[in-house]
Amino acid sequence: MSRTFIAWGSILMALSVAIGAFGAHMLEGKITAHELTIYETGVQYHMIHGIAVLVAGILAKVYGDSRKLFWAGTLFIAGTLIFSGSLYILSVSGIKWLGAITPIGGVAFIVGWLMLLSTALSKKTV
Repeated sequence: MSRTFIAWGSILMALSVAIGAFGAHMLEGKITAHELTIYETGVQYHMIHGIAVLVAGILAKVYGDSRKLFWAGTLFIAGTLIFSGSLYILSVSGIKWLGAITPIGGVAFIVGWLMLLSTALSKKTV
């Protein structure tokens, strides 16, 4: 699990830099300022949760594999795909209904962080 999450986190981080650079250099002037702000929000959450996946992988290496860490990392990945992905597509395509699925990714992030908290508070890992 540790190597898998570190690999996923590395991929997510590389993509966040590439997607962020694309937005900064290719989208300015092509989409509205509001749409660019939406896009940048997607990049910000993408980066934060790419790091979170790396943290889950490192903690799995330190503490050993656990279901809580598995779910934390998995939910961070899913949240990134759903939350950031929907914001990227929404901002460049104008497909407004995608805004309705963005909160699903947000909930995945929140539950992932709660799984990480639960790992930290677990007597098994202290």
